[in-house]
Amino acid sequence: MTEATRSAGRTAARPTPTRRAAVRSRAALMTAARAALGGGAGVLLTGPAGIGRSTLLTALADEHAAAGHRVLRCAPSPAERHLPYVGLIDLLSDVGDSAFADLPPPERDALRAALRRPPAAAGAAPPDPLTLHLALLRLLTALCARSPVLLAVDDVQWLDAPTAALLAFATRRAARLPLTTAVALRADGAAWTGAEGAAVLDVPPMTEREVAELLGGRAVAARVHAESGGNPYVALELTRALGEGETAGPLPVPRSLRESLLGRVSGLTAGARTTVLAASAAERPTVRLLRRAGRENAVAELAEAVRQGVVEPVPDGGAVRFVPPLLARVVYEDAEPDERRRVHTALAAAAGDPVERAHHLASLTPGWDAEVAAALSAAATAARRRGSPATAARLGRLAADRTPPGDAAAETDRLLTAAEDAVAAGDYPLARRIAHEVLHEPPAEPGRPADRVRAWMVIVDSCGQAMAEVADVFPQALEDARDDPRLLAQLHHRMSWRAWMVEGTAVKAHTHAARSAVLARSAGDRRTELSALSQQAAVEFYLGRPEAEDTLAAALAGPQDPRVLFDHNGPVFLKHRRHLLHDRLDDARTELRALVYTVRRRGSAESLCQCLSGLAQVEILRGRCERALDLAHQSLRIAEQGGLSQGPAWYAVALAEAAGGGTERALAAADRARRHSEDDDDQLFLPRALHAEGHVRLLRGETAAAVHALQRARLLETGQGQGDPAMRRWQADLAEALVRSGATDEAADLVAATRAQAARLGRRGLLAVLDRAAALVTEARGDSDAAVAQLGAAVTTLTALPYPLEEGRARLALGRLHARRGDPRAARAALDAAARVFRAARAHPWLALTDAEADRVDRDDRLDRLGGYDRFGGYDGFDRVDPPGRAHDRAAPLTALSDAERRVAALAARGASNREIAATLVISVKTVEAALTRAYRKLSVRSRVDLARVALDHPAADRHEV
Repeated sequence: MTEATRSAGRTAARPTPTRRAAVRSRAALMTAARAALGGGAGVLLTGPAGIGRSTLLTALADEHAAAGHRVLRCAPSPAERHLPYVGLIDLLSDVGDSAFADLPPPERDALRAALRRPPAAAGAAPPDPLTLHLALLRLLTALCARSPVLLAVDDVQWLDAPTAALLAFATRRAARLPLTTAVALRADGAAWTGAEGAAVLDVPPMTEREVAELLGGRAVAARVHAESGGNPYVALELTRALGEGETAGPLPVPRSLRESLLGRVSGLTAGARTTVLAASAAERPTVRLLRRAGRENAVAELAEAVRQGVVEPVPDGGAVRFVPPLLARVVYEDAEPDERRRVHTALAAAAGDPVERAHHLASLTPGWDAEVAAALSAAATAARRRGSPATAARLGRLAADRTPPGDAAAETDRLLTAAEDAVAAGDYPLARRIAHEVLHEPPAEPGRPADRVRAWMVIVDSCGQAMAEVADVFPQALEDARDDPRLLAQLHHRMSWRAWMVEGTAVKAHTHAARSAVLARSAGDRRTELSALSQQAAVEFYLGRPEAEDTLAAALAGPQDPRVLFDHNGPVFLKHRRHLLHDRLDDARTELRALVYTVRRRGSAESLCQCLSGLAQVEILRGRCERALDLAHQSLRIAEQGGLSQGPAWYAVALAEAAGGGTERALAAADRARRHSEDDDDQLFLPRALHAEGHVRLLRGETAAAVHALQRARLLETGQGQGDPAMRRWQADLAEALVRSGATDEAADLVAATRAQAARLGRRGLLAVLDRAAALVTEARGDSDAAVAQLGAAVTTLTALPYPLEEGRARLALGRLHARRGDPRAARAALDAAARVFRAARAHPWLALTDAEADRVDRDDRLDRLGGYDRFGGYDGFDRVDPPGRAHDRAAPLTALSDAERRVAALAARGASNREIAATLVISVKTVEAALTRAYRKLSVRSRVDLARVALDHPAADRHEV
């Protein structure tokens, strides 16, 4: 090690005050830990049992070992903490005897004695503490002279006292050594005295997506995350207990996990245990509620529970939250019946909230009771009004169970209301169970047919996009409805959706919707009339019928029903689509943002999922790609949590990833969207999923696959009767793909037919997008001058419209066209303008493609000026044509690189950005940057342009790697 290196190590390792960094994700935590260790400071990972400290510590240690550092590890256990020096023995187990050779004999003998190794000299005296401390420091100094050293200590709270004292002594005096420490400490463990100057990082719980990845994408992941609170140990234990099946009720808790969780509670005082039990029994536990229920020392007792890792720190007036949430159920189930009864009695008397009070009354009254049933029903109504349909469904079900047998009508009404609340909450299994319970009861009083139709409609509404699964429901429901206009109106509304989604015919869907609106109006059912008018208007917009505007106006006029007004199939949601047809993106965004705000508080899970998906698509059009990605993934999480049909959410994710994420992820999402729609037999969303797939494949240069997917979408949309091409804008993508594949005449016919429809309806934005496709047709027919003029006009029009990504695509097409015409200056100007647009939108895939095109233009221009001829063959790869008799100066071949460097260099030569390369090879962006730096040095090149030239000189190697 040079003196400069030693000086750098001394500077980096200068002790600094212990600092705690707040991190919200494990990726951020690892980044912070690497930065601290790289700067010479230590890292202290803290968190509750099972949070994953050991896994992260191991990952850090492995990274250092791979980088050539000496890693000394130990992982003590509770049973060994009283054995002196056992931690030191583990820590130095891989240090051979040769490392002791240069130690002074007294220190060498002292260290050997502590490690239980044969002493160098016979009759050596027992080690004195100072000699042993100096021996360890001198040994670490010798090891650091060969390579940097990392001390990795897991579960440091179990480290034996003599070893802990030795390490604290050594680390405090190692400021001049390339020595760092990475330590994991349980949150409820003793303090670590060697943490001076270390970065203290609290290991955060796993996110729901991380839990889903941990569990291999199982559908139960959302529920496991909710119960485990993101604790990976608890999540895995719950999943193992569940086995391969799923369960509709509470997740089973294995005995080992139950005992582990209860072990935290066993250390509490009797008063704290009672307070914790009361909190576990409450619907919404707060300190105020617990005090009113007789727990006068609730603050102190909860603080004790915090220290034991039972609950989170409780803010003033805040709720009591168990760690993990599952612990509340475990504590409650472990209590004796008499204990539970006492706390429920106290909480019922203390509760001022009707929902809270009804919860305790139900627990205290297991049998039939008319008063309790009425209180539960009122509480369900209150929960529904405050926007908690899941709570309303649970309380409504309890109300039905407590209803005396003599009041069958009330019991049935409460059951069906609970089922409808379950639909709103996205708990479809519960909704279907209740509906079938009603349907399987024997016929009773005259009002029975209406109840049966309500139950049938719950079954229909709970199928999501998979309406093909309930085809046999409608004949039975129509038979039960007889000639009741109110019931028939509700059924025709749902039959309209079935005609569009399952049968794939918008015309038939329109007939049912119009019929439903008429019947509902005659029955005075304004809610169904509003739903039917909204559906009728949506189909009319799709069919390109001018009366759509009047139908929507009728839906928005007159009295409104909030349940329809703020639904994803209601008139407000449809208003944003009308704004999109007229290129009013800001108005569409305003409508949807207000709708999302309302739906979050009082709407259904499906409505929230669809609204977020729609808002993501608006943000893509507006060129806000990062925001679109966030919204699309929010929509997907809600669909997964609620067990909703996931096709629409995956469709939004595919579009958002194609716009601002990565093409690999976009293609995977499009495939998921297509498969979900096919599994659900959803003809409404299947063409959208196919368009997403075709769009992504077009972006990736996979022309044949793009044509196949987009032609399928065209066939479905045409079969359904699409008359307004601006409703589903797949036409320009298909025309471009057809031109690339050589089907110029078919592309021209498609552009002409679409243009005629768009012109009739005044769809200015779509007409400008079609100009780009028309220019490609014109160029393919040999008139590049006219094509340049068409693209220039398209750019001008799109610049005045709020479609930045479409503007960027038009400028990109213009740049490519100039390049094919042999005008590098004009090509660079157009491509630079496109890059500015895509960069502002953070449209990373499009920016990478534009940068690659600019590199190719520069490369071709340089080669042409050198007397050579080189041309990039469109979208699929390099086509090299060398003139006869010309010799090229060749850089070192790609075979001079390592396998990893060669893979990175080959992708970079083809124009992929660092982020695209990282996503393709599943490595970090920093690793890509380092590999490219090494490749530039080995190949004696300075830029990606030079790298592309090397790839051209060695095409076989390039193809092999890519």
